[in-house]
Amino acid sequence: MVLSVPAAAVTLLVVWIYPSYALYFHIGETEKKCFIEEIPDETMVIGKYRTQLWDKQTGSFLPSTPGLGMHVEIKDPDTKIILSRQYGSDGRFTFTSHTPGEHQICLHSNSTKMALFAGGKLRVHLEIQVGEHTNNYPEIAAKDKLTELQLRVRQLLDQVEQIQKEQNYQRYREERFRMTSESTNQRVLWWSIAQTFILIVTGIWQMRHLKSFFEAKKLV
Repeated sequence: MVLSVPAAAVTLLVVWIYPSYALYFHIGETEKKCFIEEIPDETMVIGKYRTQLWDKQTGSFLPSTPGLGMHVEIKDPDTKIILSRQYGSDGRFTFTSHTPGEHQICLHSNSTKMALFAGGKLRVHLEIQVGEHTNNYPEIAAKDKLTELQLRVRQLLDQVEQIQKEQNYQRYREERFRMTSESTNQRVLWWSIAQTFILIVTGIWQMRHLKSFFEAKKLV
């Protein structure tokens, strides 16, 4: 999927909770790309990226020079920065969510320092892994000396744990939606009561005004 927006714009993509996905996008030297990832609490997320620089001579994207870096910034649902770091042209970042909800993952380049990148564009390949998909099971099996059956059981336990976290997150979202609905209904009720009160007061005032008018004209 190719993304294209005007320079200096921030693109927000709402990505549902997939355990792992990969995409690529293009950015200019002043652009910033942001992605919204819905993540349960206490869940590890690993992001991997690599960059390619547009080459005018060949008319294609080539591997970026080592001096070209990417800045990664991650905010939790409360807009608190939980990661802000400069990486190289290829990199890997890791964070653990402590608050369930929408986490914002933003990337932008330090292209202003790169004369070769001036006026060009950069292609970024991004892969996001969530939950048990962040585990390197061959490495775990070698480290803990697990048999194939033991490793499979370990994978199943991790999957069950991740499913429980996602279920808890869905319950959390449902609770927030219920609270929002109740709050909205309560506001609508009070607004209806206020409208009714205003209509009654207006009616009483009109009746008194008309009575005073008729009395002044000696019609009653």
